[in-house]
Amino acid sequence: MGFLDNLENSLEALESGEERRGEERAQELAAREMVRQAALKSAPHAAALRSSTFVEGLLTACRTVGHRLRVFVQFTWIGDTLRLDAKSKRLELQPTAEGNVAVFLENGEEVRRIPLDLSGDPTELAEEWLKTAA
Repeated sequence: MGFLDNLENSLEALESGEERRGEERAQELAAREMVRQAALKSAPHAAALRSSTFVEGLLTACRTVGHRLRVFVQFTWIGDTLRLDAKSKRLELQPTAEGNVAVFLENGEEVRRIPLDLSGDPTELAEEWLKTAA
């Protein structure tokens, strides 16, 4: 009887484990679908960000303002997000479903988030971001 009891317990444990994995899989699929929907909604804004003259002007302005302040600015595209780093400060231009936003970070902590106008003056954004980096 001991062998049959152990076998029955093992089968019950396997069945309950499969049920749990099924629920986890459903949650994972739902989370993936939410990420996919967000990416679809932000795709037009991401394309506008990548192809805008604003980004080119911002990189030039950061180089000019950074040189004046003696601060080296590094930039990196990570997916659809443009990341600018200068010392402990970071500026990320992120496309969202509502439009593009500029996220200001210091020491890895978000300080503030503002809507980004791609038809605006990139020099103002560069100076605002770099003014305290020196």
